Amino acid sequence: MQCDLDTTAKGCTCTYLSCPLRGKCCACVAKHRRVNEVPGCFFTTQGEALWDRSFAAFCRDRGQS
Repeated sequence: MQCDLDTTAKGCTCTYLSCPLRGKCCACVAKHRRVNEVPGCFFTTQGEALWDRSFAAFCRDRGQS
């Protein structure tokens, strides 16, 4: 898979502006997957603002048990 950095950087919703992976979706997802987390862009705006990237937080944010 090839990432289009021009497209992904413009649409990145992550609020961690100093992250070196911001807008680099493939690398971001791979990094979060390695540490058993979910990237911020998968969360709602309210859920992303909590900065808890755990799977449990993601399920709570999306209304799943």
